[in-house]
Formats: sequence, C-alpha cells, structure tokens
Amino acid sequence: MDLYRRNDSGEAVADIQTRLQAAGFACDPDSPGDFLNGTDHAVREFQRSRNLSQDGIVGRDTWRHLVEAGFRLGERYLYYRRPMMRGDDVADFQRHMNMLGFDAGKEDGIYGPNTHRALLEFQENRQIVADGVVGPLVWNELSLIGRVIGETSRVALREREWLRTKPRHMANLRIVFDPFCRSETESELAWEAAGAAMKMAREHGANPQLSRAVDVFPDESNRAQRANLLDAELVIALAVPQVEDDAGVYHFATARSHSPAGAVLAGRIAKELGVHPVGRAIPILLETRAPAVVVAVYDLGAHTAHAIIHGVEGFLAEDYERASEGLAESRSSASPEGEPDTPPIL
Repeated sequence: MDLYRRNDSGEAVADIQTRLQAAGFACDPDSPGDFLNGTDHAVREFQRSRNLSQDGIVGRDTWRHLVEAGFRLGERYLYYRRPMMRGDDVADFQRHMNMLGFDAGKEDGIYGPNTHRALLEFQENRQIVADGVVGPLVWNELSLIGRVIGETSRVALREREWLRTKPRHMANLRIVFDPFCRSETESELAWEAAGAAMKMAREHGANPQLSRAVDVFPDESNRAQRANLLDAELVIALAVPQVEDDAGVYHFATARSHSPAGAVLAGRIAKELGVHPVGRAIPILLETRAPAVVVAVYDLGAHTAHAIIHGVEGFLAEDYERASEGLAESRSSASPEGEPDTPPIL
C-alpha cells in the first residue's frame, strides 16, 4: 500500500483521520483530508498505544492496526476462515477464552485454529450449539458468566510453566534466526549477523535454521509462518531500527497480552548488548508460536551474534524465580498504559 505522512492530502487521509478519531485520537486542528501537525501527532500517539514504531507514517502495519481497532466484540460474527479474521474484537474474545480456561493461544487478534478450537470447547462446555460461530448465543453466555476477576490467562500460565521447565542448555534446541530484509542494506547486515549466530549456535549443539534464503525477501508474516512450520522452540530476528524507532530487543507485548518467556529472553540479550527490552506488536512477534524476540540495533555484526548466543545461554541457565524478578519491569516497558486488570465483558 501507499505510505501516508505529513503534508499528504486527499480522501485516503480523511479515511485515516476518521479511523483515528474513532479510536480516540483526535486530529485537531487539521481539516479533513489534510495530514498536518494534528494528524501527525495523532498517528504517533496511536502507534505508541499499539507498541508500533512511532514514525508518524501510516504504512501497512499502522493501517492494519487502525482497521483492527475499529472492531468491538459483539459488533460482528467471528468464525474461522481463510484469510483469517483479525481485529480487537478477536483479541478480546481470545482473552475471554484464555481467562475462562479454554486455550485460544496467543492473544494476537488473529482468529486461527486455536481460537476456533477454544470456541468449540466453550460451546460444548456451556451446552450451547457448537456451530463454531461467535454470535449472539456466545455473547449472551459470556454476559451470564459475568466479569472474570483476578484470573490469569492460560497462555501466560503455559509460557511461565515453559520457563520453569525449559532446557538448561542449547543442545538440540530448534532456533530459527530471522534476518529482516526491508532494505538491501538491512538484508545484508542481518544476513551476516544471522549467519554468525547460526555458526555459534551450531557449535553449542543447537539445531539452528533460517527463516528465508539469501536471495528471497518474504514479508514478516511469511517468515513467521516458516518458523512455525519448522517447529521452532525460539525465534530470534535481527533488524536495523527504522527511522525514529528505538534500538533494543523487542518482545511481544500489547495492552491485552504479552509473552512472559519473550520478555525474559529479550531482557537477557538486551543486557548483553547494553540496550533495553522493548514491547512491540509486529508480525514476527505476533504470529510465531514460539517465544520470539527481535534484536534491533544499528551495528549488526559478529559481536551482535556473540551477545545473542551469550544471552540465550544465560536465559536457558537462569532459574525462573530469578528471571521473573525482571519480568514486571519488562512488562511495564511494553505498554505505557499497562494491561487492563479485567477483560471487557459484553
């Protein structure tokens, strides 16, 4: 899609402004269709709220989040299809299912097979028609159950249990290294760093794989799908920070959900590199099943590969109880507004 930024104008800009306004981000004093200071500020604030790069540019990721932000649970039917449905309403439903004990997987706002399976289990458990559709019967049942207070998401519990039982060394560990490729320069730097990290991982007995070939440049979603197909146990991406973005080690975090294991791993690698762990909601973190991080630093090289491997070693060797001490701090850095205490109920 086209990129929209300051000084652009037209119907597409007016559409962006309408969606921002509906999401609670006013574009005043800009006139409809004029992308000026007010719209630029609104875009950056929206990006900040979604843990996106705060560059003020409406590209594919920001546009996707703007569209998804327009959906509220109960305003449309949800069901499993191809392409899969996406939206804030899906993420809210996943959160409901996980907090009620029906495993919908990562609360990523993508209505995939895990969410569909959780719905069918919920419908059977509540003795309502198991039609695989989130519609009035399900909404009504959720309202009858009432607010769920003080519960922990099942997916978070599963990751925390994984932290407790994770392997203590890298032997046979399936690690997928993902070299970003948004530009020729980034592709070359990330490929070199990924190759060095793979060599070191192999020397430690791991089973490393790459998410792409050197002459192929798939987008993040396709690379995430490949990591899933390779049954990765860890996913480590390498990237150059985009303009006005933070250098750091990114882990999956939104206002609704986060990856405990990803946060701990990001903290270990960030410490080795002298940067900070940062919560993000980008496709490689959203769509991979395994704990995933993105090492985003300007100087990708062999020293970065050394820091990654040392960080992974420390992560695997560290007791969960010690690792969890820094988890709250990592989560607080993921979202300025933090996670809501309870899910919204219809």
